[in-house]
Amino acid sequence: MRSRLRRWRRIAALLGALLVCLPPHLLWKLSGRRSPWPPIFLGLAARAVGVDLLISGVPLTKDVFFACNHVSWMDILALGGATGTAFIAHDGIEKWPVIGWLAAQNNTIFVARERRRGVTEQVDVLRSALREHQPVTLFPEGTTGDGLALLPFKPALFAVMMPPPRDLDVQPVYLDYGSAAAEIAWHGDESAGANATRILGRKGKVRLTLHFLDPFDPEDMPDRKAIAAEVRKRIEARLQPSLVSFPAV
Repeated sequence: MRSRLRRWRRIAALLGALLVCLPPHLLWKLSGRRSPWPPIFLGLAARAVGVDLLISGVPLTKDVFFACNHVSWMDILALGGATGTAFIAHDGIEKWPVIGWLAAQNNTIFVARERRRGVTEQVDVLRSALREHQPVTLFPEGTTGDGLALLPFKPALFAVMMPPPRDLDVQPVYLDYGSAAAEIAWHGDESAGANATRILGRKGKVRLTLHFLDPFDPEDMPDRKAIAAEVRKRIEARLQPSLVSFPAV
């Protein structure tokens, strides 16, 4: 019963955040200007679902490509609210009711993982987004992990960095849920609905620390694999002692 009450209370808070942010966002879009409301909504949504956010380090505010480990859908709420970043996501999310539309409002870049012929087009979309100066975030693991290990990185989308479309930096980010990581993680055999039900009914808040690590210039790297390896090395250096790292590929 208490779990159900917590779930509905958090859903109500999410809907309240949406009702506050959506009307002014749509007005900004009608005016043809870039709306400041998506990151405001994401920040409010993160708090609504119980994220207690801390920031370590200094996040770059523009001309930056964030690369992060991935644990939960809450990563997107917290990181988007803190930095105003757009995200790279697989195109299946674009078709999700409501969620796909909301993701598009934050300039999410939907990529087709299974269509090789679309790679050039996807790189062009990424370059276009970076030219607009909005931060862009990639989860190079390609999926959520179990919160206890760093999965192999998939360097293919780092191709947008070779050569960089403008003067920008890559900034690795370590998302640290502490001892709650295993509980928060979106497990591979868990449906989206089951995961949301479990997380929204969870007791108490969850502490998430965003560790913004030292950025580097992708022009110093010979290729996309080297960029992925450098990101991985820097995140590995901040992993909790209890966590392990699978070998890079």
